[in-house]
Amino acid sequence: MPDRLLLRLPSVGDPTWLRLAADGRVLEGTVRGMPPPSAPTQTTEIVVLVPAEDVLLTEARITTRNRAQLLKAVPFAIEDQLLAPVEDLHFAAAEPADGSVGIAVVAKAALRGWLERLNAAGIQPDVVLPESLALPAAAERASVLIDNDRAVVRFAPWSAFACAVDDLGAWLERANGTSPARPLDVHDFRNAAVSRAAASANRPRDALAFLAHSLGRPPLNLLHGEFASQHRAERGAKLWRIAAALAAAVLVLAVANLGFEVLQLSRTSARMQSLAEDAVRKAFPDVGAGELARYSPADLVRTRIERLRGGADSSGLLRFLSAVGPVLGSTTRIQTRGMEFRNGALELGLRTPDVATLDSVRERLAAVPGLKVAVTAANPGDGGIDGRIRIGSEAGGGTR
Repeated sequence: MPDRLLLRLPSVGDPTWLRLAADGRVLEGTVRGMPPPSAPTQTTEIVVLVPAEDVLLTEARITTRNRAQLLKAVPFAIEDQLLAPVEDLHFAAAEPADGSVGIAVVAKAALRGWLERLNAAGIQPDVVLPESLALPAAAERASVLIDNDRAVVRFAPWSAFACAVDDLGAWLERANGTSPARPLDVHDFRNAAVSRAAASANRPRDALAFLAHSLGRPPLNLLHGEFASQHRAERGAKLWRIAAALAAAVLVLAVANLGFEVLQLSRTSARMQSLAEDAVRKAFPDVGAGELARYSPADLVRTRIERLRGGADSSGLLRFLSAVGPVLGSTTRIQTRGMEFRNGALELGLRTPDVATLDSVRERLAAVPGLKVAVTAANPGDGGIDGRIRIGSEAGGGTR
């Protein structure tokens, strides 16, 4: 049970109120008059008890368990008990139990008047119910609360009335009808009775304290529909708005942080791109700005390596060397004096014992598929012939 402020509005006279702790203990004794403005702010639930004579309690059998449909069916289920037009009345229903639904009926004007009186005093109740529902409901017994010259009777869980003390006997006789008289639990809080029982420490000393002790969880609430309480929902909505604003702020910070990281990564990427371009220029001095603008450094390096390996144009340096190596390495009579790779052709400078050996080298190289080989020079020297052989692909670069 929440920390509760319990307020009783009498039909005549001043209201009374008290505060209860979550465990049901009375924190302050009963006080006469409206609570001060600070009292509602110190509690989590405000329950208001209204006069029993202004609220009809009854019950009906309604099969639907849908709450909205149940409330629509209530007026038609009890219309034979109503003395006023349905449009002037407000209906509240308890949770169905054993096929029956407890119902409370009050005039809209009366409920509106109570709420206006409470609002004028700064009180916004969470629950409004008749005081009769705060009396104990024992099986086959009736509870009677006597307070000054007035009696409130809960004859059954959903049957109650209020009357003058002098008229109590007649009202009970009418309520019993032809049935045997129902046993009564009488709780008398008239001044004289309280003074005689003051020695009992366990007995509440006033009617409101007794009702507070007996109430427990309210069985229904008159505040629903057009009279629904909004102030707790508004407080919750405000907290949700604050939470949403904080979540939005966190999201903005996260996006800003992500943008900052993207900016840093962009700057780092630009520096890496610049370093890569510098490395390409050092490795391949013939690369121009146009090529760097059209291709990434990685693509340029890959293309150059493919060319050296003898890529798609079959005229790479590595291809020529792989063809020349086995021929030159097969004999010790040939000396390699130099080589030069230019415009897709390889120029070899060789020293051979004679012209026949130089021509033999040319023939062996020319036998490699896809190569064109030609002797471009054969000059006699000391101890042999200084020759030059030009190697190109069949697409161009030398004649056989």
